Amino acid sequence: MDAFTTGLLQRIRTTQSDLQHAREAGDDHLVEVEQAELEDLQRLAAEHGVPVSAC
Repeated sequence: MDAFTTGLLQRIRTTQSDLQHAREAGDDHLVEVEQAELEDLQRLAAEHGVPVSAC
């Protein structure tokens, strides 16, 4: 696995965790921000053929 793929998958995992914490805290604004970030990262992964099912 190359550095790009490794870094992207780590960013996705971190964002998923941050999103979960925002949901648990009831912070609607942060949920929206983290959800948008996650969608952007998933789109980037798809554009580069990086499978995100491992996250």
